Amino acid sequence: MGDPKKQRKKFETPRFPWRSDVLQEELKLIGQYALRNKHELWRHETMLSKFRGNARSLIGKAPEERKKMEDAILSRLKKFGILDETAVLDNVLDLTVEDILERRLQTIVFRKGLAKTMHQARQLITHGHIAIGGQRITIPGYLVTKEKENQIAYAPKSSLTNVNHPLRQTIVAAPATEMRPEESK
Repeated sequence: MGDPKKQRKKFETPRFPWRSDVLQEELKLIGQYALRNKHELWRHETMLSKFRGNARSLIGKAPEERKKMEDAILSRLKKFGILDETAVLDNVLDLTVEDILERRLQTIVFRKGLAKTMHQARQLITHGHIAIGGQRITIPGYLVTKEKENQIAYAPKSSLTNVNHPLRQTIVAAPATEMRPEESK
């Protein structure tokens, strides 16, 4: 059977972990995107840091040298929908962690209206009620590509496929009960 490969962490911790402005920003993002802990946030920050570091190193190279790696970075970010189709290498340096967090399955499920809250979206995903193209995905942090975004739906064998399910009734009724301040006048 053999020994399994040693698990390594996929994130880097902040350089100054006790700065109050960093702590406040992290807490705001954790609450806004309903992340389980700071490790999830740090994983996406590390991913962004690597993309930006690669872009910075490519900017200093000669155009014929950097063409292949530049296309690889840009195509990957465009595939995930983090950058638009007309983006160039300088746009990678303007990315924020929110751009990556918006492409998580949990966020997209909430934005599509399949769940009432971000926390409920996370629960539906981990319990196996959400599928992409008919395949169940149970990882809330799964980054969804642009082409698979419109394939997100309730899993075929989930009880939530029934329109009369009580949970679906509350999700459908939620937008009708919420009124914007302008509409209440």
